[in-house]
Amino acid sequence: MLAPRIRHTVAFALAHGEGSQEERDFLAAAARLTEIPGVEAFEVLREVSPKNGFRFGLSMEFADQAAYDGYNEHPAHVAFVQERWLPEVSDFLEVDYTAV
Repeated sequence: MLAPRIRHTVAFALAHGEGSQEERDFLAAAARLTEIPGVEAFEVLREVSPKNGFRFGLSMEFADQAAYDGYNEHPAHVAFVQERWLPEVSDFLEVDYTAV
């Protein structure tokens, strides 16, 4: 990854039961974030370490700050956060990186 690229990551836990239909529905909705212009190298990830309580992760890259800002302000992202993320995520840690 070369600057000014941004890697946006978030580790999270869901309020839903493990393996539930609600969990599957949320992850499918999260996967549709890749349709937002500017999103690159998108991944939905499952945590395998017992060292923390986060069960899933999302990772994506953006060409630059303008692409990242466009994603954050895109109506599909705003709707996902309001309609899915806030009511269904019980805890999360967001980390955004750029190369040094």
